[in-house]
Amino acid sequence: MALFAHRKSRTHNHPNVLCSSTSIRLSKASPSQGQEFLVSNPFALSQRNHSFNLHLQTVYTFPHMPMASQSRSLSLLRLPSFALLLICLAAFAPARPAQAQTAQANNLLIYAIDVEGGQSTLLVDTKTHASLLVDTGWRAMSPHDDPDRDVSRIQAAMADAGITRIDHVLITHFHVDHVGGVPELVKHVSVGEFLDHGVNREDSDITRHDYAAYIKAIEGKPRRIVHPGDTISIPGLTAIVLTADGEHIAADPRVLGPGVKTAPNPLCATEPKWDLDDTENPRSAGVLIRFGKFRFLDLGDLTKAREIPLVCPDNLIGTVDLYLVNHHGMNLSNSRAFVDAIHPRVAIMDNGAHKAGMPEAWQTVHESPGLQDLWMLHTAEGSDVAHNSADALIANLKGGTDGNWIKVVASPDGSFSVTNARTGQTRDYPRH
Repeated sequence: MALFAHRKSRTHNHPNVLCSSTSIRLSKASPSQGQEFLVSNPFALSQRNHSFNLHLQTVYTFPHMPMASQSRSLSLLRLPSFALLLICLAAFAPARPAQAQTAQANNLLIYAIDVEGGQSTLLVDTKTHASLLVDTGWRAMSPHDDPDRDVSRIQAAMADAGITRIDHVLITHFHVDHVGGVPELVKHVSVGEFLDHGVNREDSDITRHDYAAYIKAIEGKPRRIVHPGDTISIPGLTAIVLTADGEHIAADPRVLGPGVKTAPNPLCATEPKWDLDDTENPRSAGVLIRFGKFRFLDLGDLTKAREIPLVCPDNLIGTVDLYLVNHHGMNLSNSRAFVDAIHPRVAIMDNGAHKAGMPEAWQTVHESPGLQDLWMLHTAEGSDVAHNSADALIANLKGGTDGNWIKVVASPDGSFSVTNARTGQTRDYPRH
């Protein structure tokens, strides 16, 4: 007897999520007879010791990727009835919603969202569904720009994470590529509270404009000014403010961990003295996120003059698993004494095709001792091949489509994975 099963998966309209309804049609043939029937109860298949051929065909659909079909054949010889039962049960079982699968895993999701050289980073605890969005990307900079581009990309990441609102939005500073998206965000997304470092400190018309637009957009909504040492209440996570308004945290066991002491940084002796600029960049509100043993650092556009006090003469941060490269990979940031001191295992550079991703900063991060991979949101088209990561580590290639994120799934034991939305490929980083 030969058994042929055809499984059809229908993908629902949900970014990067496979939710399928399944049916199986079976045909039974022998030399003397042939018939077709629809099996609704896999337990009815109890024949013993037959040979079966099973053919599965499934269609998967992902956003930002072409439709792909995959078929695979499997020959199963002389299966006992319990094995056939397992196959049929697997085929009939409906796919669990992605949110339920993720929630049971108790992970931290981090999305480095492509906002074309600005910043927008979404963090979601899958057990509590608590969320933090760090910055909101750009506003439309010309009449020809799509005003919803960045908020649409934020919403796509939210949908992938299974959330419909954002609990906290942290604005690192008041430059247009970080705060410009707030007016559009509040039109489309419910936000629990806004956090920032206080008033604008930069004497420039464009920054004054965007700060005023931000204050107007959040009028009537909860707002909190954060200071170094403050925490952001996110169930499942520990979020500690390290820098804000030009100040930085002192030695704090919540940052280093219980029983860990600050250590002298030998690189401080050779680090140049950097001038402090008077823009909003050194005012950035930066955070350390702890999820069990996993540690993630995001300091916005903090520049070298404000990086160094965090690690010199003593390292006040310790080491991290994941580093969102300061200032999109600009040379004004990412001093060697700082990057080497935090000793990241993996780094993500949220550069644009024609913004940041500078060779000097790329080289400093790339050469950091212990770094396993440097991921990039875009090919840095103003740089050279030697100062761009391999294509597999870049979410948006030169000449390709934009809007692909880099997604991190972290576990409390400190292990994590990174997925490139353009390719769908994932790299795992086990706990040491």
